[in-house]
Amino acid sequence: MRLPAVHWEHSGLTAAALRSAEEKLSGELARMRDATGTLYDDDRGSINLPLDKHHLRACQALARKHAKASLLVVVGIGGSNLGTIAVQEAILGKLHNLRPGKRVLYADTVDPDQMAVIAALLDDELRKGRHVVIDAISKSGTTTETIANLEILLGVLRQRKRDPKRHVIVTTDADSRLWTLAKDEGFETLAIPRLVGGRYSVLSPVGLFPLALLGVNITALLDGAAHMRAACLRTGHAENPAIARAALIALARSEGRNIADHFVFKTDFEAIGKWYRQLMGESIGKEWDAQRKNRVWMGITPTVSVGSTDLHSMAQLYFGGPNDKLFTIVTIERWARDTGVPRMERYGALAPDIQGKRLGRIMDAIAHGVTSVMNAQKRPYCRIELPDASEFSIGALLQLHMMEMMFLAPLLDVNPFDQSNVEAYKEETRKALAK
Repeated sequence: MRLPAVHWEHSGLTAAALRSAEEKLSGELARMRDATGTLYDDDRGSINLPLDKHHLRACQALARKHAKASLLVVVGIGGSNLGTIAVQEAILGKLHNLRPGKRVLYADTVDPDQMAVIAALLDDELRKGRHVVIDAISKSGTTTETIANLEILLGVLRQRKRDPKRHVIVTTDADSRLWTLAKDEGFETLAIPRLVGGRYSVLSPVGLFPLALLGVNITALLDGAAHMRAACLRTGHAENPAIARAALIALARSEGRNIADHFVFKTDFEAIGKWYRQLMGESIGKEWDAQRKNRVWMGITPTVSVGSTDLHSMAQLYFGGPNDKLFTIVTIERWARDTGVPRMERYGALAPDIQGKRLGRIMDAIAHGVTSVMNAQKRPYCRIELPDASEFSIGALLQLHMMEMMFLAPLLDVNPFDQSNVEAYKEETRKALAK
């Protein structure tokens, strides 16, 4: 199996600048290597998730136990569901629920209309006598949105006189208040390693159990991540794609490019861009420096574009607007189902040179057109090419991005693992609800 290839020759990064970044990151690389021997006793411990057979076996066993479920409802927000959505859509497709088989719904925010629909769909499955699974995920165990939505779904179970113990799985820190409550209620539980933050948790039980239940090959997912992990622990900039990515992003920011656009040329990869948006937003957007001594207001704004859809809404800005963005162009070599355009000669004059061609070939031509314009206008980009949209490739891509963020933070002198400012809105929310 081949790893995704990172092409940075059009990013503006020189070999000399890359060597300089590698020297600056030598200490962080050493600390990351040290973390490989401590399992989860270090904030960097998420890099060990791909090798954790205990979590793998536990999630596979629980998925087998609930294999007959017709509906899975993932109750979680942010790091508790973004990674799962990213992998599910990349591998099973955005239109997964339209095909026969197990469906999945995501109850994240407390949108009254959305929750009413989810509750009604859950009730309909129960009315038909089918098995359903509710996977409640909250690292802290006190997430307002998650607890509110969980209670609503528990209410549906009780109205149908269903025993929640047969349907509810709780995924949280082993010492959280939600963990204690789940044990008291008799719910099945999965533990999130304590020092694995939400945005780095997709390869923990947070993502592994729901993905396994949906039929994703989580062994291959972890295998791809493990191979990328090894590549990102190598010495030598030509050998380490995460260091190269961190260096080019830091360079772009130093040149005034404070927008990082994830430009995916596959519709089902849009959720990967949204997952990356949280990863970068929470890891790099910081009020204080790493030592918490100086207020720095550091940040890079992550955005998501879908090729070729967003070329018909944003291309004018991207090519004619300010040169303030670094693009990450994500493409794949092989499509699982590459539909061909039939030969209809009367339509040939409408769009030349598409008759008889595969859609994958047309998409490649569009991506080539985009990079050609960027080259001509000297708009920097990095291209990541996946061999395919398999579990191995997606696992490798996610691991690359998580480790690049751990290398990028030291270059910008911020802490990639905390998120102290997020707590401010949560505290104000609690105050408002208390009133």
